[in-house]
Amino acid sequence: MPTVREATHCLMRELGLTTIFGNPGSTELPFFRDFPADFRYVLGLQESVVVGMADGYAQATGNAAIVNLHSAAGVGHAMGNIFTAYRNRTPMVITAGQQARSILPFEPFLFATDAATLPEPYVKWAVEPARGEDVPLAIARAYYLAMQEPCGPTFVSIPVDDWDKPTDAIAPRTVSRALAPDQKLASEIASMLDRSERPAFVVGFGVDRNNAWDEVIALAERHQALVWVSPMSSRCSFPERHPLFAGFLPPMREQIVKLLDGHDLIVALGAPVFTYHIEGFGPHIPPGASLVQIIDDPNVAAWTPLGTALVCNVRLGVAAILERSRPPRRSASRGRTAPPRVNADSGLTISFLMQTLADVRPADSIIVEESPSSRKTMQTYLPIERPQSFFTCASGGLGHSLPAAVGIALAKSANQRVIGLFGDGSAMYSFQALWTAADLGLPMTIVIVNNGGYAALSEFTAHFNIKQLIGTKLPGLDFVGLARAMGCTGARVERAPDLAAALREALESSRPFLLDVAVAPLG
Repeated sequence: MPTVREATHCLMRELGLTTIFGNPGSTELPFFRDFPADFRYVLGLQESVVVGMADGYAQATGNAAIVNLHSAAGVGHAMGNIFTAYRNRTPMVITAGQQARSILPFEPFLFATDAATLPEPYVKWAVEPARGEDVPLAIARAYYLAMQEPCGPTFVSIPVDDWDKPTDAIAPRTVSRALAPDQKLASEIASMLDRSERPAFVVGFGVDRNNAWDEVIALAERHQALVWVSPMSSRCSFPERHPLFAGFLPPMREQIVKLLDGHDLIVALGAPVFTYHIEGFGPHIPPGASLVQIIDDPNVAAWTPLGTALVCNVRLGVAAILERSRPPRRSASRGRTAPPRVNADSGLTISFLMQTLADVRPADSIIVEESPSSRKTMQTYLPIERPQSFFTCASGGLGHSLPAAVGIALAKSANQRVIGLFGDGSAMYSFQALWTAADLGLPMTIVIVNNGGYAALSEFTAHFNIKQLIGTKLPGLDFVGLARAMGCTGARVERAPDLAAALREALESSRPFLLDVAVAPLG
């Protein structure tokens, strides 16, 4: 009879979970005895970084990532990015060590009180098995739940003495993942589209996550619907140079209504269209318009305040509507126009940085972004044209995207260049991730949009009637020195004429290369 450790190793191999992200402590060490030669352990220098790397890796591979954390303190460190993984709908199995069962009644050093409740509510399921023999079954259940739509992280707490207990081997099972659409409701939605005179689509990260890119383009073109991106979307779900692409909706109720005014039918695809960041009032959609939502998350469908919701895999839902809707006869609508070119004489602005990066980057490169104050400018000057080629965090919590870029590069760098775009404030939340990038020798490019502070907060000064922001400036950070200390190559750019050559050097590097770009400073 195998031990819990042996049965778990075999199960993980069968499920494709042979890359483990972690930062081990004493209560995790027995799991690594006789560690299989075909497994890979990716070490991160802090638990939040570990979860961020696993998040990127899972999104890039499409399979759940497995994470190994230390008990209460390690899970606590990781909570910011566990929250982001939950909002990203990232499939992930998180394991955490627990002290030996025999001494738990005495509240031993480094044990977790009520371990399964610690990561809630930001995991789909959490458990500390009642018996050591049940650990492989718990990990299997955690995996299947993590992979079922809507995907998300799960959590298993494992006492240190469980690994050597005998148990039965666990064979992997086939468990369906995609939610099929209600065919009758799909027909009704198709009829609504056929009757619509001026439909608009609002696309969100669920389109890219559900691999519905081609189907959504086909449906938009059939009905000549203008396509907007939902507020704060963390993926690219429609080609941003397409004639039907209209732009990005802001997270403000009144502005959403204003931009969608004139449309008689609004179809939200893989998107919680009502993602607000500040308080607003009035209707959620323009008067006279109807709302349809197609999303794989029943919780989002339930809290959406109005309209018709089809809960299913976005690709399957859109495909069902395509089968039933008739191609209308109407002239093509036109989306937004390209912005004018920025001249280097204007200085090293964020606009010039994004424009230059768009000019020189490989066409199939992947952008991973966490620079909130630069996002609008990036959306203007750095259009994304391909699926699976843009990632950011859905939660708004800083510290996710730099380690996520490392995880994505680990999955993709053999074929595609990964480019990280990070604000100086954002980068400092998880800078330790560069050590892992250097240790693995990943050929990735890190661009620091360095404006000397947390510039995104300046957008709220008028709303909150604040004349002077406190605690937002970040002088004296030496990003090149920090990069070199982590084992990466680094360089700084301070003049617009030097930018293109510096970016090309960073993009051609065979190892992680950080480029610190000194844009206009925070006022």
